[in-house]
Amino acid sequence: MMNPLLQRISVDPNVCFGKPCIRGTRIWVSLLLDFLANGMGFEDILAEYPQLTEEDVRAAIAYASEMARERYVEIPAGATG
Repeated sequence: MMNPLLQRISVDPNVCFGKPCIRGTRIWVSLLLDFLANGMGFEDILAEYPQLTEEDVRAAIAYASEMARERYVEIPAGATG
């Protein structure tokens, strides 16, 4: 069953070089994920990008979750923190 939040994501080769974006914007999913990973909260992101909604930010997380099911990133041995 597909997460309905994923309907908020657009992948269009004519928009942002085909990078996944929040539908109707040129805001990359990866940008939102970077913000979250660096400690920005939802409120901070929404203040910076008022055209977004909380559901848009959650959609970016849902997209990343789906991608993690399909692919993984090589982490060097011993890089566990």
